[in-house]
Order: sequence, then C-alpha cells, then structure tokens
Amino acid sequence: MNRLRLLSTGRRALAALALLVLGASGALASAGPAAAEGAAPVSWSVTPADASGPDGRVIVEHAVDAGASVDDFFAVRNLGAEEVTFRLSAADGFTNDNGRFDMLASDQQSVDAGAWISLPESVTVAPGGTAVVPFTIVVPANAEPGDHAAGIAASILSVEQGDGASVGVESRVGFKVMTRVTGELEPAFSVQQVSADYRTSWNPLRAGDIAVSFEVVNEGNTRLAVAGTVAVAGRELAFPAEGERAQELLPGERRAFALEIDQVWPLVAFPGEIVVAPTVTTVGGETSEVAPVSTSILVWAMPWPQLLVLVGLVLVVLALVWRRGRSKRRLDAMLAEAREEGRRDSAGGGPDLPQATSGADTAAAAAHREG
Repeated sequence: MNRLRLLSTGRRALAALALLVLGASGALASAGPAAAEGAAPVSWSVTPADASGPDGRVIVEHAVDAGASVDDFFAVRNLGAEEVTFRLSAADGFTNDNGRFDMLASDQQSVDAGAWISLPESVTVAPGGTAVVPFTIVVPANAEPGDHAAGIAASILSVEQGDGASVGVESRVGFKVMTRVTGELEPAFSVQQVSADYRTSWNPLRAGDIAVSFEVVNEGNTRLAVAGTVAVAGRELAFPAEGERAQELLPGERRAFALEIDQVWPLVAFPGEIVVAPTVTTVGGETSEVAPVSTSILVWAMPWPQLLVLVGLVLVVLALVWRRGRSKRRLDAMLAEAREEGRRDSAGGGPDLPQATSGADTAAAAAHREG
C-alpha cells in the first residue's frame, strides 16, 4: 500500500489522494494499518473471485468483442476487528518506472478501460468477514483491438492529527484487470535512445566498465514482456537476469533499461549488439515471440591511464639516454682536448729542459779551462 498525504487547515476541506500499488503478477495481498489516531487499525485484502468467494486468480483477464460486455466478481476481506465501509473504484492502469502495475490516482480522469468498469460505490464488511462484489466490463463499440489495462480498488479514508494540521490519507488496495478487445493484434516495438560508454578506471592496473542504456517503446496494441541480450567485449549479458521477471510494457508505454559489463580492459574500441526479443501473452496464458530487433553499438575504450604510464616510461628512458649521451660527449670532448694539446706540444719542440752532454764535450770544456 502506498499513501499520499495532504495537509489541510480548519478552513480547507479535508482532501485525500492515494496511489494504488500492485504487483505486476498479482494483487497486493493486504493493506497496512490505516486509521485515525487512537482508532483501531484497519487492514484488508482485495482479490478476484467468483460468486462464492476468492477463486485463486491474481489478476482478471478477459477477451471481449467491441460493443460486448462481461460480468465478474471480486472479494473484499476485512482483516480488522471492526466493521468497515470501503469505497470501491476503478481506474485506468499503467506500469510505473519500477516496472510494477499501478492505476490512476483518485483525482485523475480515466479515459480507457478504467471507464469501462461498472461497480458499486461502496461495500460494508463485518470484522473478519468477506464480501463478494460483482462488477461489469462494458467495451465500447469503437474500442480499438488489443490490450487495455485497468485496476479495481477498495479504499478507506483515515484522519491523523499532527503539528496543528489534519492529515487525510486514502489507502487503496486492489488488483489488475486486463481487457483484450478482440480483433487484429499487431505487436510492435522499437529500440531508442541507445547509449554505450566505457567508464575508465584511472588506476592503470584496474579494468573499467561498459555501461549500455536504451529505451524500448511499445508501438503495438498488445502488452509485451521485454527480454533480450547485450553482447559486447566478448561478453553477453541477458535481461532480465536469471531469477528476475521480464518487464511488461502496455501499449504506448516506454521503459528505460541500463546494463553494466564490468572488468573490461580498454582496447580502443568494442563493437557490440543489443538484441530485444519480447513475447506476447494471450488471455489464456500462452506466449508467442515477436520478431527480435537487433541494434549495433560501438564502444570507444581508449586506454588513457595505460597510455599515460607508457608515455611516462618513454620520457624516463629518453632522459636516461640523453644523460648517458651527454656524459659520453663530455668525455669525448675531454679526450679530444687532451689529444689536441699533445699535438701542439709536439709541433713546438716541447718545453725547455736541461740538455744532456756527452763525455767528449765535457773533456773539451775542461781542456779549454786549463789552457
């Protein structure tokens, strides 16, 4: 049960709105406590039924010709300890962003299957008791073939006091009603808003992720259970994942899907493919596949962190080579200078040094001195 609260002052009339929240596969079993402060809580359930009581169905499905009608029943069970009068209503149905079935709020006007349902305005149920309520679906003669969704709910209005203001809460519990108007069924869909991005990890020793997102638009007149695969970077990811239910799209609805493939090393570019293959469910529960649609994608995955590391290594190597070359050039210059100095010394006779004399020269000098 989902509640929407509206504050009202003493001068304003008490207003209440509520959202009906239903599981896509069936009705909400019971409502949580809903009562004025100090009053006994009220809880209840609403389920499809036959004339004798709940019959095990979780949703109501009928195939009806345009201009024809069908009668059915639902059961309201009071799980509280006091007698309760429940307000009954029907409204157009839709699938919310979470993929769960919902119905229009009380202040919104139904223009499709919700307006086809006739039922009593209220029902009073004894504590612990169950009331079976009849309702009729009258399909207009000009109704378009295909699936039309609505919801039936039982609700109560409770009042709470807080911070000097009154709070009105309308709590609703109900189930889904699917009416398939007979005629030519034309399931169709398209894949739009495709995006595929590589999310880089700036740690060069860690791989990044590929994020793929797209929208599926139901362009036909039947509800579709959307499923498929995304294949990229040598990996394939199925949606829905194992153990999850397929997302249902009613005619005219669109749904965004986002998938992530982790631990992918950047290798410049990855071609890939999105394959969407919905199924159509008949009123009898049988399914048939719709021709799949394949959409090509290209994911750019530049290895920037690794390139930066590589550039850094190249710069270090170049610096080492340059330093080594510079040292070699300095040594070569010193050797060349030494050789040049040696050549200059050889050409100029070298430095003045005491000359050695022979023995004859010494004797001649001595004789000259004696004479």
